[in-house]
Amino acid sequence: MNGPTHRSVFIRSDWIITAGCVILIAAGGATRYMGAGPALAFVCSGLAVALLAAMVGRSVEQLGDRFGAGATGALQSALGNLPELFISLFALKAGLVMVVQAALIGSILANLLLVLGLAFTVGGLRHGTQCIGSQRARATTVLMFLAVAAMVVPSLANYVHTPASPHEDRLAVVVAVILLVLFAVTLPASLKSKPAGDAAEQHEPPRWPLALALAMLAGSAGAAAFVSEWFVHALEPAMHAFGISEAFAGLVVVAIAGNAVENVVGIQLAAKNRSEYAFSVVINSPLQIALVLAPALVILSRVFGFTALTLVFPPMLVAAVAIAVLVAAFITFDGESSWGEGISLLALYAIIATAFWWG
Repeated sequence: MNGPTHRSVFIRSDWIITAGCVILIAAGGATRYMGAGPALAFVCSGLAVALLAAMVGRSVEQLGDRFGAGATGALQSALGNLPELFISLFALKAGLVMVVQAALIGSILANLLLVLGLAFTVGGLRHGTQCIGSQRARATTVLMFLAVAAMVVPSLANYVHTPASPHEDRLAVVVAVILLVLFAVTLPASLKSKPAGDAAEQHEPPRWPLALALAMLAGSAGAAAFVSEWFVHALEPAMHAFGISEAFAGLVVVAIAGNAVENVVGIQLAAKNRSEYAFSVVINSPLQIALVLAPALVILSRVFGFTALTLVFPPMLVAAVAIAVLVAAFITFDGESSWGEGISLLALYAIIATAFWWG
Protein backbone atom coordinates (compact mmCIF):
# COMPACT_ATOMS: atom_id res chain seq x y z
CA MET A 1 0.00 0.00 0.00
CA ASN A 2 1.50 3.37 -1.00
CA GLY A 3 2.10 6.23 1.43
CA PRO A 4 -0.81 8.56 0.59
CA THR A 5 -3.33 5.70 0.41
CA HIS A 6 -2.05 4.27 3.70
CA ARG A 7 -2.35 7.72 5.29
CA SER A 8 -5.88 8.27 3.93
CA VAL A 9 -7.03 4.95 5.44
CA PHE A 10 -5.85 6.09 8.86
CA ILE A 11 -7.50 9.48 8.44
CA ARG A 12 -10.81 7.82 7.54
CA SER A 13 -10.54 5.56 10.58
CA ASP A 14 -9.90 8.64 12.75
CA TRP A 15 -13.12 10.19 11.49
CA ILE A 16 -15.04 6.92 11.97
CA ILE A 17 -13.91 6.61 15.59
CA THR A 18 -14.69 10.29 16.26
CA ALA A 19 -18.17 9.97 14.73
CA GLY A 20 -18.76 6.76 16.65
CA CYS A 21 -17.79 8.48 19.91
CA VAL A 22 -20.22 11.35 19.28
CA ILE A 23 -23.09 8.99 18.36
CA LEU A 24 -22.55 6.66 21.30
CA ILE A 25 -22.10 9.50 23.79
CA ALA A 26 -25.40 10.97 22.60
CA ALA A 27 -27.05 7.53 22.82
CA GLY A 28 -25.57 6.93 26.26
CA GLY A 29 -26.82 10.28 27.53
CA ALA A 30 -30.26 9.69 26.08
CA THR A 31 -30.57 6.23 27.65
CA ARG A 32 -29.27 7.57 30.97
CA TYR A 33 -31.67 10.49 31.34
CA MET A 34 -34.73 9.41 29.31
CA GLY A 35 -35.53 6.24 31.24
CA ALA A 36 -34.45 3.62 28.73
CA GLY A 37 -34.12 0.02 29.86
CA PRO A 38 -31.00 -0.99 31.82
CA ALA A 39 -29.76 -3.34 29.10
CA LEU A 40 -29.76 -0.66 26.37
CA ALA A 41 -28.23 1.96 28.68
CA PHE A 42 -25.51 -0.48 29.74
CA VAL A 43 -24.60 -1.46 26.18
CA CYS A 44 -24.56 2.15 24.86
CA SER A 45 -22.48 3.52 27.73
CA GLY A 46 -20.11 0.52 27.64
CA LEU A 47 -19.47 0.93 23.92
CA ALA A 48 -19.00 4.67 24.43
CA VAL A 49 -16.39 4.02 27.15
CA ALA A 50 -14.53 1.63 24.84
CA LEU A 51 -14.53 4.08 21.89
CA LEU A 52 -13.46 6.97 24.13
CA ALA A 53 -10.59 4.83 25.38
CA ALA A 54 -9.66 4.15 21.75
CA MET A 55 -9.78 7.90 21.04
CA VAL A 56 -7.46 8.52 23.98
CA GLY A 57 -5.12 5.97 22.44
CA ARG A 58 -5.26 7.64 19.03
CA SER A 59 -4.52 11.03 20.59
CA VAL A 60 -1.52 9.68 22.48
CA GLU A 61 -0.31 7.90 19.33
CA GLN A 62 -0.25 11.26 17.54
CA LEU A 63 1.99 12.60 20.30
CA GLY A 64 4.28 9.58 20.05
CA ASP A 65 6.92 10.79 17.62
CA ARG A 66 7.21 14.04 19.58
CA PHE A 67 7.85 12.40 22.97
CA GLY A 68 9.63 9.17 22.03
CA ALA A 69 8.61 5.52 22.20
CA GLY A 70 9.35 5.00 25.90
CA ALA A 71 7.35 8.02 26.99
CA THR A 72 4.56 7.14 24.58
CA GLY A 73 4.24 3.60 25.93
CA ALA A 74 4.04 4.85 29.52
CA LEU A 75 1.66 7.70 28.62
CA GLN A 76 -0.55 5.44 26.54
CA SER A 77 -0.86 2.92 29.37
CA ALA A 78 -1.49 5.59 32.02
CA LEU A 79 -4.13 7.51 30.08
CA GLY A 80 -5.61 4.28 28.76
CA ASN A 81 -6.50 3.45 32.37
CA LEU A 82 -8.43 6.72 32.85
CA PRO A 83 -11.83 5.20 31.93
CA GLU A 84 -11.27 2.41 34.44
CA LEU A 85 -10.25 4.93 37.10
CA PHE A 86 -13.51 6.84 36.58
CA ILE A 87 -15.60 3.65 36.47
CA SER A 88 -13.98 2.36 39.67
CA LEU A 89 -14.51 5.64 41.53
CA PHE A 90 -18.20 5.78 40.60
CA ALA A 91 -18.55 2.09 41.51
CA LEU A 92 -17.00 2.73 44.94
CA LYS A 93 -19.38 5.66 45.35
CA ALA A 94 -22.22 3.21 44.69
CA GLY A 95 -20.75 0.70 47.17
CA LEU A 96 -19.81 -1.90 44.52
CA VAL A 97 -16.52 -2.89 46.14
CA MET A 98 -16.51 -6.42 44.71
CA VAL A 99 -16.90 -5.04 41.18
CA VAL A 100 -13.88 -2.76 41.69
CA GLN A 101 -11.71 -5.50 43.20
CA ALA A 102 -12.63 -7.87 40.40
CA ALA A 103 -12.04 -5.12 37.80
CA LEU A 104 -8.53 -4.44 39.13
CA ILE A 105 -7.58 -8.11 38.98
CA GLY A 106 -9.53 -8.51 35.74
CA SER A 107 -7.60 -5.70 34.07
CA ILE A 108 -4.31 -7.39 34.92
CA LEU A 109 -5.66 -10.71 33.63
CA ALA A 110 -7.11 -9.12 30.48
CA ASN A 111 -3.80 -7.53 29.55
CA LEU A 112 -1.52 -10.44 30.50
CA LEU A 113 -3.69 -13.16 29.00
CA LEU A 114 -6.31 -11.79 26.59
CA VAL A 115 -4.57 -8.80 24.97
CA LEU A 116 -1.04 -10.26 25.09
CA GLY A 117 -2.45 -13.54 23.79
CA LEU A 118 -4.19 -11.80 20.88
CA ALA A 119 -1.04 -9.77 20.09
CA PHE A 120 1.14 -12.90 20.11
CA THR A 121 -1.38 -14.82 18.01
CA VAL A 122 -1.92 -12.11 15.37
CA GLY A 123 1.77 -11.21 15.19
CA GLY A 124 2.87 -14.84 15.11
CA LEU A 125 0.45 -15.84 12.36
CA ARG A 126 1.47 -12.88 10.19
CA HIS A 127 5.22 -12.72 10.87
CA GLY A 128 6.27 -15.94 12.61
CA THR A 129 8.27 -15.85 15.83
CA GLN A 130 8.62 -12.24 17.03
CA CYS A 131 11.24 -10.65 19.26
CA ILE A 132 9.96 -8.76 22.29
CA GLY A 133 13.39 -7.84 23.68
CA SER A 134 14.75 -10.28 26.26
CA GLN A 135 16.42 -7.77 28.61
CA ARG A 136 13.51 -5.34 28.51
CA ALA A 137 10.96 -8.16 28.84
CA ARG A 138 12.72 -9.62 31.86
CA ALA A 139 13.09 -6.26 33.64
CA THR A 140 9.47 -5.25 33.06
CA THR A 141 8.10 -8.68 33.94
CA VAL A 142 10.11 -8.87 37.18
CA LEU A 143 8.90 -5.41 38.22
CA MET A 144 5.32 -6.38 37.40
CA PHE A 145 5.65 -9.58 39.42
CA LEU A 146 6.99 -7.66 42.43
CA ALA A 147 4.26 -4.99 42.16
CA VAL A 148 1.45 -7.55 41.97
CA ALA A 149 3.01 -9.51 44.86
CA ALA A 150 3.07 -6.36 47.00
CA MET A 151 -0.54 -5.61 46.06
CA VAL A 152 -1.77 -9.01 47.33
CA VAL A 153 0.31 -9.19 50.54
CA PRO A 154 -2.59 -7.73 52.62
CA SER A 155 -4.79 -10.56 51.32
CA LEU A 156 -2.27 -13.17 52.48
CA ALA A 157 -2.01 -11.49 55.88
CA ASN A 158 -5.78 -11.72 56.20
CA TYR A 159 -5.98 -15.36 55.10
CA VAL A 160 -3.54 -16.61 57.76
CA HIS A 161 -4.93 -14.30 60.46
CA THR A 162 -1.68 -12.51 61.27
CA PRO A 163 -1.69 -9.64 63.80
CA ALA A 164 -1.90 -7.28 60.81
CA SER A 165 -5.27 -8.63 59.63
CA PRO A 166 -7.42 -6.45 61.96
CA HIS A 167 -5.62 -3.39 60.55
CA GLU A 168 -6.34 -3.99 56.86
CA ASP A 169 -7.39 -0.35 56.28
CA ARG A 170 -4.12 1.10 57.54
CA LEU A 171 -2.11 -1.66 55.87
CA ALA A 172 -3.80 -0.88 52.55
CA VAL A 173 -2.87 2.81 52.83
CA VAL A 174 0.77 1.98 53.70
CA VAL A 175 1.06 -0.45 50.78
CA ALA A 176 -0.58 2.09 48.46
CA VAL A 177 1.92 4.80 49.39
CA ILE A 178 4.88 2.43 48.95
CA LEU A 179 3.66 1.32 45.51
CA LEU A 180 3.19 4.94 44.39
CA VAL A 181 6.73 5.77 45.56
CA LEU A 182 8.03 2.73 43.66
CA PHE A 183 6.26 3.99 40.54
CA ALA A 184 7.80 7.45 40.94
CA VAL A 185 11.28 5.94 41.34
CA THR A 186 11.00 3.68 38.28
CA LEU A 187 9.22 6.18 36.01
CA PRO A 188 12.34 8.03 34.71
CA ALA A 189 13.87 4.78 33.45
CA SER A 190 10.68 3.78 31.62
CA LEU A 191 10.46 7.21 29.98
CA LYS A 192 14.02 6.98 28.67
CA SER A 193 13.80 3.41 27.44
CA LYS A 194 12.53 2.52 24.02
CA PRO A 195 12.27 -0.68 22.02
CA ALA A 196 15.57 -1.20 20.22
CA GLY A 197 14.22 -3.08 17.22
CA ASP A 198 11.27 -0.80 16.60
CA ALA A 199 13.34 2.34 17.05
CA ALA A 200 15.09 1.62 13.77
CA GLU A 201 11.84 1.57 11.82
CA GLN A 202 10.66 4.48 9.74
CA HIS A 203 7.55 5.64 11.55
CA GLU A 204 4.77 7.55 9.88
CA PRO A 205 4.75 11.26 10.80
CA PRO A 206 1.89 12.51 12.99
CA ARG A 207 -1.37 13.09 11.10
CA TRP A 208 -2.75 15.57 13.64
CA PRO A 209 -1.33 18.98 14.58
CA LEU A 210 -0.06 19.12 18.16
CA ALA A 211 -2.90 21.41 19.29
CA LEU A 212 -5.51 19.04 17.84
CA ALA A 213 -3.92 15.99 19.48
CA LEU A 214 -3.87 17.71 22.88
CA ALA A 215 -7.45 18.98 22.47
CA MET A 216 -8.74 15.53 21.46
CA LEU A 217 -6.87 13.96 24.36
CA ALA A 218 -8.35 16.39 26.89
CA GLY A 219 -11.84 16.18 25.36
CA SER A 220 -11.99 12.38 25.22
CA ALA A 221 -10.59 12.03 28.74
CA GLY A 222 -13.16 14.51 30.07
CA ALA A 223 -16.01 12.83 28.24
CA ALA A 224 -14.89 9.47 29.65
CA ALA A 225 -15.60 10.78 33.16
CA PHE A 226 -19.25 11.52 32.31
CA VAL A 227 -19.81 8.32 30.36
CA SER A 228 -18.23 6.25 33.15
CA GLU A 229 -20.88 7.56 35.55
CA TRP A 230 -23.63 6.49 33.10
CA PHE A 231 -21.96 3.08 32.74
CA VAL A 232 -21.88 2.47 36.50
CA HIS A 233 -25.45 3.77 36.89
CA ALA A 234 -26.62 1.09 34.43
CA LEU A 235 -24.25 -1.60 35.68
CA GLU A 236 -26.15 -2.90 38.70
CA PRO A 237 -29.59 -3.20 37.02
CA ALA A 238 -27.90 -4.68 33.94
CA MET A 239 -26.23 -7.35 36.08
CA HIS A 240 -29.67 -8.38 37.37
CA ALA A 241 -31.19 -8.23 33.87
CA PHE A 242 -28.46 -10.39 32.31
CA GLY A 243 -27.92 -12.62 35.34
CA ILE A 244 -24.25 -11.59 35.65
CA SER A 245 -22.47 -11.83 39.01
CA GLU A 246 -20.51 -8.86 40.43
CA ALA A 247 -17.28 -10.84 40.15
CA PHE A 248 -17.78 -11.64 36.45
CA ALA A 249 -18.96 -8.10 35.69
CA GLY A 250 -15.81 -6.63 37.17
CA LEU A 251 -13.39 -9.32 36.02
CA VAL A 252 -14.52 -9.41 32.39
CA VAL A 253 -17.00 -6.68 31.38
CA VAL A 254 -15.53 -3.66 33.20
CA ALA A 255 -11.94 -4.80 32.65
CA ILE A 256 -12.33 -5.19 28.88
CA ALA A 257 -14.33 -1.97 28.46
CA GLY A 258 -11.82 0.00 30.49
CA ASN A 259 -8.78 -1.40 28.66
CA ALA A 260 -9.89 -0.86 25.08
CA VAL A 261 -6.73 1.14 24.31
CA GLU A 262 -4.43 -1.83 24.94
CA ASN A 263 -6.93 -4.19 23.30
CA VAL A 264 -6.65 -2.26 20.03
CA VAL A 265 -3.19 -0.68 20.06
CA GLY A 266 -1.21 -3.71 21.21
CA ILE A 267 -2.76 -5.99 18.59
CA GLN A 268 -2.30 -3.41 15.82
CA LEU A 269 1.37 -2.95 16.69
CA ALA A 270 1.99 -6.72 16.73
CA ALA A 271 0.25 -7.04 13.34
CA LYS A 272 2.63 -4.38 11.97
CA ASN A 273 5.59 -6.43 13.31
CA ARG A 274 6.38 -3.75 15.90
CA SER A 275 6.49 -6.49 18.49
CA GLU A 276 8.71 -4.81 21.09
CA TYR A 277 6.54 -1.69 21.08
CA ALA A 278 3.40 -3.86 21.29
CA PHE A 279 4.80 -5.71 24.29
CA SER A 280 5.75 -2.39 25.92
CA VAL A 281 2.23 -0.98 25.56
CA VAL A 282 0.46 -4.14 26.73
CA ILE A 283 2.75 -4.99 29.65
CA ASN A 284 2.87 -1.39 30.92
CA SER A 285 -0.88 -1.42 31.58
CA PRO A 286 -0.99 -4.19 34.23
CA LEU A 287 2.18 -2.76 35.70
CA GLN A 288 0.55 0.64 36.10
CA ILE A 289 -2.64 -0.93 37.45
CA ALA A 290 -0.61 -2.51 40.26
CA LEU A 291 1.68 0.50 40.83
CA VAL A 292 -0.74 3.39 40.25
CA LEU A 293 -4.41 2.59 39.70
CA ALA A 294 -5.00 0.27 42.67
CA PRO A 295 -3.02 2.43 45.14
CA ALA A 296 -4.69 5.60 43.84
CA LEU A 297 -8.15 4.07 44.34
CA VAL A 298 -7.23 3.05 47.90
CA ILE A 299 -6.34 6.65 48.72
CA LEU A 300 -8.99 8.44 46.64
CA SER A 301 -11.81 6.30 48.04
CA ARG A 302 -10.94 7.67 51.48
CA VAL A 303 -10.33 11.24 50.33
CA PHE A 304 -13.75 11.44 48.62
CA GLY A 305 -15.56 9.60 51.41
CA PHE A 306 -16.63 6.69 49.19
CA THR A 307 -16.74 3.07 50.32
CA ALA A 308 -13.13 2.40 51.32
CA LEU A 309 -11.19 0.08 49.04
CA THR A 310 -8.82 -2.30 50.81
CA LEU A 311 -6.30 -4.65 49.24
CA VAL A 312 -7.84 -7.78 50.77
CA PHE A 313 -9.07 -9.68 47.71
CA PRO A 314 -11.10 -12.92 47.69
CA PRO A 315 -8.82 -16.00 47.50
CA MET A 316 -9.93 -16.95 43.97
CA LEU A 317 -8.96 -13.53 42.62
CA VAL A 318 -5.53 -13.77 44.25
CA ALA A 319 -5.01 -17.28 42.84
CA ALA A 320 -6.09 -16.15 39.36
CA VAL A 321 -3.73 -13.17 39.24
CA ALA A 322 -0.84 -15.24 40.63
CA ILE A 323 -1.34 -17.87 37.91
CA ALA A 324 -1.56 -15.19 35.20
CA VAL A 325 1.61 -13.39 36.29
CA LEU A 326 3.60 -16.61 36.58
CA VAL A 327 2.47 -17.91 33.18
CA ALA A 328 3.07 -14.56 31.45
CA ALA A 329 6.52 -14.28 33.04
CA PHE A 330 7.43 -17.82 31.98
CA ILE A 331 6.30 -17.26 28.39
CA THR A 332 7.97 -13.85 27.89
CA PHE A 333 11.25 -14.50 29.74
CA ASP A 334 13.02 -15.81 26.62
CA GLY A 335 12.34 -12.53 24.79
CA GLU A 336 10.37 -14.18 21.95
CA SER A 337 6.70 -14.80 21.21
CA SER A 338 4.83 -17.19 18.93
CA TRP A 339 1.23 -17.74 17.91
CA GLY A 340 1.13 -20.99 19.90
CA GLU A 341 1.99 -19.12 23.09
CA GLY A 342 -0.70 -16.60 22.24
CA ILE A 343 -3.34 -19.31 21.84
CA SER A 344 -2.29 -20.78 25.20
CA LEU A 345 -2.74 -17.42 26.94
CA LEU A 346 -6.19 -17.01 25.37
CA ALA A 347 -7.21 -20.49 26.50
CA LEU A 348 -6.13 -19.77 30.08
CA TYR A 349 -8.07 -16.49 30.07
CA ALA A 350 -11.22 -18.26 28.87
CA ILE A 351 -10.91 -20.87 31.63
CA ILE A 352 -10.42 -18.27 34.38
CA ALA A 353 -13.27 -16.08 33.09
CA THR A 354 -15.61 -19.08 32.97
CA ALA A 355 -14.72 -19.97 36.57
CA PHE A 356 -16.04 -16.58 37.68
CA TRP A 357 -19.32 -16.71 35.72
CA TRP A 358 -21.23 -17.92 38.77
CA GLY A 359 -19.56 -15.45 41.14
